[in-house]
Amino acid sequence: MMSSEELPGLYVHIPFCKTKCPYCDFYSIPEAGLVDAFLEALKKEAFLYRGVFSGFDSLYFGGGTPSLLTGERFAALIRTIRSVFMFHDDTEVTVEMNPDDVSEELLDQLRAAGVNRISIGIQSLDDKELLFLKRRHSAEKARQALGLVRQAVFDNFAADLMYGLPEQSEDKWIATIEEVLMFRPSHISCYELTIAPETPFGGMLRAGGIVLPSEDRQRTLFLASSRLLRDSGFTHYEVSNFARNEACRSRHNRKYWRRVPYLGLGPSAHSFHRDERWWNVRSVAEYCRILQGNSAPVGGRELLTAGQAALERLFLGLRSLEGVSLADIKANEAMRCNMERLIADHLVEIRDEMLIPTIEGYLLADRLPLLLSG
Repeated sequence: MMSSEELPGLYVHIPFCKTKCPYCDFYSIPEAGLVDAFLEALKKEAFLYRGVFSGFDSLYFGGGTPSLLTGERFAALIRTIRSVFMFHDDTEVTVEMNPDDVSEELLDQLRAAGVNRISIGIQSLDDKELLFLKRRHSAEKARQALGLVRQAVFDNFAADLMYGLPEQSEDKWIATIEEVLMFRPSHISCYELTIAPETPFGGMLRAGGIVLPSEDRQRTLFLASSRLLRDSGFTHYEVSNFARNEACRSRHNRKYWRRVPYLGLGPSAHSFHRDERWWNVRSVAEYCRILQGNSAPVGGRELLTAGQAALERLFLGLRSLEGVSLADIKANEAMRCNMERLIADHLVEIRDEMLIPTIEGYLLADRLPLLLSG
């Protein structure tokens, strides 16, 4: 039995989607008969890293749309991965799912394959909002999916929601959260709609076809959701994430925020080990071609300096209740003085010898490290 203390996490990118959401800048393509070739290449990539990592206690299938794979393919993939790498006995195994793909049969197959956590991309329970986001599921299909996951006895399941849509009212946003709460998820993520320049929404934004809510409106929606979920027994443990208890916090995602090593398999997947970060090529065809020659499909890499690593610890630590070490802050006179100002402004607080952001501080998550480091 392996110890779970600071074990790395394993991420597998499934790069296929039936339709591409216009706000999404994650790498994905239509399936187009490439699944089998991709899965064969994925097995080869896994073997290339055998022995590099000591073992894992989280396995996360993201995308793309992992739920496009059949239950049989998933079972075979998980068996292969477990034959290559060592895993802790209580490994968290998560699969992202589109509500349109959720069925009783697929859920049963995933559970039998060892999946113990489901993450459903609900985004909204309003059909007009879903139409704007070009999601392929309806509000009713999302409700059915939530009900099926609950009936399948997945006690640990997450629902992803999105706020900050054009003309989205506070009442409508709160109504969505309240309805999702009725299905008793263990985890809820509330993501602000952000638009990358290279996405279709990016072009529409530049042309004036989309008008995003003001910063004040975004703040109102953020604080309203945080207040509702905290009143409902959830802990706001990271800027966008809420969990019913500590055991329900995403073990895999916490590794990213804590700078624990992780391995990413699949096109565009990122990895981190010993202050080195590398990422795979962003093409299924190129990924498969490189692995046919038994070479790692790495598209680039960087080795962080001590200064870069320290700044990264600030940026990641101040996004969550993990916080940053108070001793490290006090060792730097400029940061100690800046910390006092941030405390006076109710943006951070001291708890258990750690400096952690307040809910108001979460609103400035990307700026807090700069305000602290001066």
